Amino acid sequence: MKYPKPLQAGDVIAVTSPSAGVASALEPRLQHCIEYLSERGFQVVVGACMSAEGVTSGPAAERAAELMSFLTDPLVRAVVPPWGGELAIDLLPLLDFDAIRAAEPTWFVGYSDLTTVMLPITLLTGQATLHGANLMDTPFDVPAELAHWLDVATAPPGATIRQSAAPLHQSGGYLDFVASPRVRQYRLDAPGGWKRLGSSAPVTAGGRLIGGCLETLAMLPGSRYGDLARFAAEQAPEGLLVYLEVAESDAFTAARMYHHLRLAGWFDAANAVLIGRSGGPAGDDFSQLDALEHSLAELAVPVIYDVDLGHVPPQLALVNGARATVELDTTGGRLVQHLD
Repeated sequence: MKYPKPLQAGDVIAVTSPSAGVASALEPRLQHCIEYLSERGFQVVVGACMSAEGVTSGPAAERAAELMSFLTDPLVRAVVPPWGGELAIDLLPLLDFDAIRAAEPTWFVGYSDLTTVMLPITLLTGQATLHGANLMDTPFDVPAELAHWLDVATAPPGATIRQSAAPLHQSGGYLDFVASPRVRQYRLDAPGGWKRLGSSAPVTAGGRLIGGCLETLAMLPGSRYGDLARFAAEQAPEGLLVYLEVAESDAFTAARMYHHLRLAGWFDAANAVLIGRSGGPAGDDFSQLDALEHSLAELAVPVIYDVDLGHVPPQLALVNGARATVELDTTGGRLVQHLD
Protein backbone atom coordinates (compact mmCIF):
# COMPACT_ATOMS: atom_id res chain seq x y z
CA MET A 1 0.00 0.00 0.00
CA LYS A 2 1.07 3.57 -0.70
CA TYR A 3 0.16 6.14 1.96
CA PRO A 4 0.06 9.91 1.37
CA LYS A 5 2.61 11.98 3.19
CA PRO A 6 1.42 13.37 6.54
CA LEU A 7 -0.37 16.69 6.30
CA GLN A 8 1.59 19.63 7.70
CA ALA A 9 0.81 23.26 8.37
CA GLY A 10 0.96 25.18 5.12
CA ASP A 11 -0.17 22.24 2.98
CA VAL A 12 -2.92 22.73 0.42
CA ILE A 13 -6.30 21.06 0.95
CA ALA A 14 -8.58 21.11 -2.10
CA VAL A 15 -12.37 21.21 -1.93
CA THR A 16 -14.50 19.92 -4.79
CA SER A 17 -17.86 18.19 -5.05
CA PRO A 18 -17.54 14.97 -7.06
CA SER A 19 -21.23 14.26 -6.43
CA ALA A 20 -23.73 16.74 -4.88
CA GLY A 21 -22.99 20.45 -4.60
CA VAL A 22 -23.64 22.94 -1.83
CA ALA A 23 -26.82 25.02 -1.78
CA SER A 24 -26.60 28.75 -1.14
CA ALA A 25 -28.37 28.34 2.21
CA LEU A 26 -25.47 26.14 3.33
CA GLU A 27 -22.74 28.53 2.19
CA PRO A 28 -22.20 29.82 5.76
CA ARG A 29 -21.50 26.27 6.93
CA LEU A 30 -19.10 25.69 4.05
CA GLN A 31 -17.22 28.89 4.87
CA HIS A 32 -17.05 27.93 8.54
CA CYS A 33 -15.50 24.58 7.60
CA ILE A 34 -12.95 26.29 5.35
CA GLU A 35 -12.12 28.69 8.19
CA TYR A 36 -11.68 25.72 10.53
CA LEU A 37 -9.02 24.21 8.25
CA SER A 38 -7.38 27.60 7.83
CA GLU A 39 -7.24 27.96 11.61
CA ARG A 40 -5.40 24.64 11.69
CA GLY A 41 -2.75 26.13 9.40
CA PHE A 42 -3.79 24.73 6.02
CA GLN A 43 -4.28 26.54 2.74
CA VAL A 44 -7.71 25.75 1.25
CA VAL A 45 -8.44 25.86 -2.47
CA VAL A 46 -12.08 25.59 -3.62
CA GLY A 47 -12.77 24.20 -7.08
CA ALA A 48 -15.38 25.20 -9.63
CA CYS A 49 -17.56 22.09 -9.23
CA MET A 50 -19.61 23.15 -6.22
CA SER A 51 -23.03 24.06 -7.65
CA ALA A 52 -26.25 22.69 -6.19
CA GLU A 53 -28.42 23.63 -9.17
CA GLY A 54 -28.72 19.98 -10.25
CA VAL A 55 -28.46 16.51 -8.74
CA THR A 56 -24.70 16.74 -9.20
CA SER A 57 -22.37 19.73 -8.94
CA GLY A 58 -21.83 19.77 -12.70
CA PRO A 59 -21.44 17.57 -15.78
CA ALA A 60 -19.59 14.31 -15.14
CA ALA A 61 -16.68 15.27 -17.41
CA GLU A 62 -16.10 18.51 -15.51
CA ARG A 63 -16.34 16.87 -12.11
CA ALA A 64 -13.96 14.10 -13.16
CA ALA A 65 -11.45 16.57 -14.64
CA GLU A 66 -11.41 18.70 -11.50
CA LEU A 67 -11.04 15.70 -9.21
CA MET A 68 -8.23 14.34 -11.39
CA SER A 69 -6.45 17.70 -11.37
CA PHE A 70 -6.48 17.82 -7.58
CA LEU A 71 -5.51 14.18 -7.06
CA THR A 72 -2.51 14.49 -9.38
CA ASP A 73 -1.33 18.01 -8.44
CA PRO A 74 1.84 17.63 -6.31
CA LEU A 75 0.95 20.83 -4.44
CA VAL A 76 -2.41 19.43 -3.24
CA ARG A 77 -1.93 17.18 -0.22
CA ALA A 78 -5.59 16.34 0.51
CA VAL A 79 -8.95 16.42 -1.27
CA VAL A 80 -11.91 16.81 1.10
CA PRO A 81 -15.35 17.18 -0.56
CA PRO A 82 -18.20 18.85 1.33
CA TRP A 83 -20.18 15.59 1.32
CA GLY A 84 -21.38 12.75 -0.89
CA GLY A 85 -24.59 12.68 -2.91
CA GLU A 86 -26.19 10.19 -5.25
CA LEU A 87 -24.38 9.69 -8.56
CA ALA A 88 -20.60 9.68 -8.12
CA ILE A 89 -20.67 6.38 -9.99
CA ASP A 90 -20.82 8.33 -13.26
CA LEU A 91 -17.22 9.45 -12.69
CA LEU A 92 -15.65 5.99 -12.69
CA PRO A 93 -15.16 5.49 -16.46
CA LEU A 94 -13.84 9.07 -16.73
CA LEU A 95 -11.06 8.80 -14.13
CA ASP A 96 -7.50 7.98 -15.19
CA PHE A 97 -6.49 5.46 -12.56
CA ASP A 98 -3.07 4.98 -14.18
CA ALA A 99 -2.36 8.69 -13.71
CA ILE A 100 -3.55 8.54 -10.10
CA ARG A 101 -1.30 5.53 -9.52
CA ALA A 102 1.69 7.34 -10.98
CA ALA A 103 1.14 10.51 -8.95
CA GLU A 104 2.29 11.19 -5.43
CA PRO A 105 -0.52 9.84 -3.19
CA THR A 106 -2.97 12.45 -1.94
CA TRP A 107 -5.32 12.01 0.99
CA PHE A 108 -8.88 11.61 -0.32
CA VAL A 109 -11.22 12.00 2.64
CA GLY A 110 -14.94 11.38 3.06
CA TYR A 111 -17.74 8.85 3.23
CA SER A 112 -21.20 8.17 1.76
CA ASP A 113 -21.30 8.46 -2.06
CA LEU A 114 -17.63 9.48 -2.06
CA THR A 115 -16.73 5.88 -1.28
CA THR A 116 -17.97 5.03 -4.78
CA VAL A 117 -14.72 6.67 -5.96
CA MET A 118 -12.50 6.12 -2.94
CA LEU A 119 -12.79 2.34 -2.93
CA PRO A 120 -11.86 1.93 -6.63
CA ILE A 121 -8.89 4.23 -6.13
CA THR A 122 -7.57 1.95 -3.40
CA LEU A 123 -8.39 -1.23 -5.32
CA LEU A 124 -6.93 -0.11 -8.65
CA THR A 125 -3.96 2.02 -7.57
CA GLY A 126 -2.87 0.61 -4.22
CA GLN A 127 -3.19 4.07 -2.65
CA ALA A 128 -4.81 4.43 0.74
CA THR A 129 -7.96 6.54 1.07
CA LEU A 130 -9.49 7.83 4.28
CA HIS A 131 -13.07 7.05 5.28
CA GLY A 132 -13.90 9.82 7.73
CA ALA A 133 -15.92 12.97 8.21
CA ASN A 134 -16.67 14.99 5.08
CA LEU A 135 -15.72 18.67 5.01
CA MET A 136 -19.11 19.80 6.33
CA ASP A 137 -18.60 17.57 9.40
CA THR A 138 -14.90 18.32 9.87
CA PRO A 139 -15.30 20.97 12.63
CA PHE A 140 -17.14 18.55 14.91
CA ASP A 141 -15.32 17.46 18.05
CA VAL A 142 -15.00 13.69 18.16
CA PRO A 143 -15.25 11.62 21.35
CA ALA A 144 -12.00 10.74 23.06
CA GLU A 145 -12.38 7.12 21.98
CA LEU A 146 -12.20 8.00 18.29
CA ALA A 147 -9.72 9.74 15.99
CA HIS A 148 -10.52 12.80 13.89
CA TRP A 149 -9.56 12.34 10.24
CA LEU A 150 -6.97 15.08 10.70
CA ASP A 151 -5.36 13.00 13.46
CA VAL A 152 -4.86 10.23 10.91
CA ALA A 153 -3.83 12.43 7.98
CA THR A 154 -1.21 14.23 10.09
CA ALA A 155 0.15 11.05 11.71
CA PRO A 156 3.77 10.13 10.90
CA PRO A 157 4.61 7.28 8.49
CA GLY A 158 4.16 3.90 10.14
CA ALA A 159 1.89 5.31 12.84
CA THR A 160 -0.48 3.14 14.85
CA ILE A 161 -4.02 4.54 15.21
CA ARG A 162 -5.99 3.18 18.17
CA GLN A 163 -9.75 3.72 18.48
CA SER A 164 -12.55 2.13 20.46
CA ALA A 165 -16.32 2.08 20.62
CA ALA A 166 -17.89 5.40 21.54
CA PRO A 167 -20.17 5.26 24.59
CA LEU A 168 -22.84 7.42 22.89
CA HIS A 169 -24.14 8.11 19.40
CA GLN A 170 -26.39 10.73 17.84
CA SER A 171 -30.04 9.80 17.39
CA GLY A 172 -32.79 11.57 15.51
CA GLY A 173 -31.06 12.47 12.27
CA TYR A 174 -28.74 15.28 11.24
CA LEU A 175 -28.08 18.62 12.86
CA ASP A 176 -29.40 21.73 11.10
CA PHE A 177 -26.48 23.49 9.39
CA VAL A 178 -28.76 26.25 8.09
CA ALA A 179 -29.93 27.24 11.54
CA SER A 180 -26.55 26.55 13.19
CA PRO A 181 -23.78 26.92 10.59
CA ARG A 182 -21.02 27.06 13.22
CA VAL A 183 -22.05 24.04 15.29
CA ARG A 184 -19.10 21.94 16.43
CA GLN A 185 -20.72 19.55 18.91
CA TYR A 186 -22.61 16.39 17.99
CA ARG A 187 -25.82 15.66 19.87
CA LEU A 188 -24.64 12.40 21.45
CA ASP A 189 -27.74 11.26 23.27
CA ALA A 190 -28.14 7.50 22.78
CA PRO A 191 -26.16 4.53 24.12
CA GLY A 192 -23.38 3.20 21.91
CA GLY A 193 -21.49 -0.09 21.87
CA TRP A 194 -20.63 -2.71 19.27
CA LYS A 195 -22.28 -6.13 19.11
CA ARG A 196 -21.57 -9.49 17.46
CA LEU A 197 -24.22 -10.96 15.21
CA GLY A 198 -25.69 -14.17 16.63
CA SER A 199 -23.10 -14.66 19.37
CA SER A 200 -21.60 -13.19 22.51
CA ALA A 201 -18.23 -14.88 21.98
CA PRO A 202 -15.23 -12.54 21.89
CA VAL A 203 -13.72 -11.56 18.55
CA THR A 204 -10.14 -10.94 17.51
CA ALA A 205 -9.54 -10.61 13.78
CA GLY A 206 -7.09 -8.87 11.50
CA GLY A 207 -6.72 -7.91 7.86
CA ARG A 208 -6.64 -4.92 5.54
CA LEU A 209 -9.54 -2.52 5.90
CA ILE A 210 -11.74 -1.97 2.87
CA GLY A 211 -15.32 -0.76 2.50
CA GLY A 212 -17.74 2.14 2.51
CA CYS A 213 -21.40 2.95 1.90
CA LEU A 214 -23.56 -0.10 1.17
CA GLU A 215 -25.98 1.63 -1.22
CA THR A 216 -23.24 2.82 -3.56
CA LEU A 217 -20.65 0.04 -3.26
CA ALA A 218 -23.27 -2.66 -3.86
CA MET A 219 -23.35 -1.42 -7.48
CA LEU A 220 -19.66 -2.23 -8.09
CA PRO A 221 -19.28 -6.06 -7.94
CA GLY A 222 -18.86 -7.50 -11.42
CA SER A 223 -16.93 -4.44 -12.59
CA ARG A 224 -13.22 -3.67 -12.38
CA TYR A 225 -14.09 -1.02 -9.80
CA GLY A 226 -15.29 -3.52 -7.20
CA ASP A 227 -12.93 -6.50 -7.58
CA LEU A 228 -12.18 -7.32 -3.94
CA ALA A 229 -10.93 -10.80 -4.85
CA ARG A 230 -8.12 -9.35 -6.95
CA PHE A 231 -7.24 -6.80 -4.26
CA ALA A 232 -7.10 -9.49 -1.61
CA ALA A 233 -4.87 -11.73 -3.74
CA GLU A 234 -2.46 -8.95 -4.69
CA GLN A 235 -2.48 -6.63 -1.69
CA ALA A 236 -3.93 -8.52 1.27
CA PRO A 237 -2.87 -12.17 1.47
CA GLU A 238 -3.53 -11.86 5.21
CA GLY A 239 -7.22 -11.28 4.43
CA LEU A 240 -9.62 -8.37 4.73
CA LEU A 241 -11.69 -6.53 7.28
CA VAL A 242 -14.70 -5.51 5.18
CA TYR A 243 -16.76 -2.63 6.56
CA LEU A 244 -20.14 -1.36 5.32
CA GLU A 245 -22.85 1.03 6.46
CA VAL A 246 -26.41 1.75 5.40
CA ALA A 247 -27.05 5.40 4.59
CA GLU A 248 -30.83 5.46 4.32
CA SER A 249 -32.16 2.27 2.71
CA ASP A 250 -35.03 0.39 4.28
CA ALA A 251 -34.27 -2.98 5.80
CA PHE A 252 -35.54 -5.05 2.85
CA THR A 253 -33.39 -3.12 0.39
CA ALA A 254 -30.38 -3.41 2.71
CA ALA A 255 -30.89 -7.17 2.99
CA ARG A 256 -30.94 -7.55 -0.79
CA MET A 257 -27.71 -5.57 -1.10
CA TYR A 258 -25.97 -7.60 1.60
CA HIS A 259 -27.08 -10.77 -0.19
CA HIS A 260 -25.76 -9.38 -3.48
CA LEU A 261 -22.34 -8.69 -2.01
CA ARG A 262 -22.21 -12.13 -0.40
CA LEU A 263 -23.18 -13.86 -3.65
CA ALA A 264 -20.59 -11.76 -5.50
CA GLY A 265 -17.85 -13.06 -3.19
CA TRP A 266 -17.17 -9.81 -1.37
CA PHE A 267 -16.78 -11.60 1.95
CA ASP A 268 -14.77 -14.60 0.69
CA ALA A 269 -11.44 -13.09 1.79
CA ALA A 270 -12.83 -11.42 4.92
CA ASN A 271 -11.63 -12.35 8.38
CA ALA A 272 -14.43 -10.24 9.88
CA VAL A 273 -17.19 -7.92 8.67
CA LEU A 274 -17.91 -4.59 10.36
CA ILE A 275 -21.36 -3.04 9.91
CA GLY A 276 -21.99 0.57 10.84
CA ARG A 277 -24.91 1.74 12.93
CA SER A 278 -27.77 2.32 10.53
CA GLY A 279 -30.18 5.20 10.34
CA GLY A 280 -32.25 3.43 7.69
CA PRO A 281 -35.89 2.57 8.44
CA ALA A 282 -37.31 -0.85 9.15
CA GLY A 283 -39.64 -2.67 6.77
CA ASP A 284 -42.91 -4.24 7.85
CA ASP A 285 -41.87 -6.32 10.88
CA PHE A 286 -38.32 -6.46 9.44
CA SER A 287 -35.61 -4.41 11.12
CA GLN A 288 -32.10 -3.47 10.03
CA LEU A 289 -30.87 -6.19 12.41
CA ASP A 290 -33.24 -8.66 10.71
CA ALA A 291 -31.61 -7.66 7.41
CA LEU A 292 -28.20 -8.60 8.76
CA GLU A 293 -29.40 -11.88 10.21
CA HIS A 294 -31.20 -12.80 6.99
CA SER A 295 -28.20 -12.13 4.76
CA LEU A 296 -24.99 -12.51 6.75
CA ALA A 297 -25.72 -14.83 9.68
CA GLU A 298 -24.32 -17.84 7.83
CA LEU A 299 -20.94 -16.26 7.11
CA ALA A 300 -18.06 -18.28 8.53
CA VAL A 301 -16.46 -15.15 10.01
CA PRO A 302 -17.61 -12.79 12.77
CA VAL A 303 -19.99 -9.97 11.88
CA ILE A 304 -19.77 -6.99 14.24
CA TYR A 305 -22.57 -4.42 13.99
CA ASP A 306 -23.53 -1.04 15.41
CA VAL A 307 -19.95 0.03 14.74
CA ASP A 308 -19.27 3.78 14.84
CA LEU A 309 -18.96 4.55 11.14
CA GLY A 310 -20.98 6.23 8.45
CA HIS A 311 -24.13 8.31 8.58
CA VAL A 312 -24.89 8.03 12.32
CA PRO A 313 -22.29 10.07 14.24
CA PRO A 314 -19.73 9.74 15.62
CA GLN A 315 -17.54 7.81 13.21
CA LEU A 316 -14.21 6.06 13.24
CA ALA A 317 -11.49 7.28 10.90
CA LEU A 318 -10.77 4.23 8.72
CA VAL A 319 -7.94 3.99 6.20
CA ASN A 320 -8.79 1.85 3.21
CA GLY A 321 -5.84 -0.49 2.72
CA ALA A 322 -4.41 -0.21 6.23
CA ARG A 323 -3.50 -3.29 8.23
CA ALA A 324 -5.87 -3.45 11.17
CA THR A 325 -7.03 -5.59 14.07
CA VAL A 326 -10.52 -5.52 15.53
CA GLU A 327 -11.42 -6.84 18.97
CA LEU A 328 -14.75 -7.21 20.73
CA ASP A 329 -15.25 -8.64 24.21
CA THR A 330 -17.11 -7.88 27.41
CA THR A 331 -15.01 -4.73 27.92
CA GLY A 332 -16.02 -3.26 24.55
CA GLY A 333 -14.84 -2.93 20.98
CA ARG A 334 -11.44 -1.75 19.73
CA LEU A 335 -9.82 -1.14 16.35
CA VAL A 336 -6.11 -0.66 15.76
CA GLN A 337 -4.74 0.46 12.38
CA HIS A 338 -1.13 0.42 11.19
CA LEU A 339 -0.13 2.92 8.49
CA ASP A 340 2.77 0.90 7.11
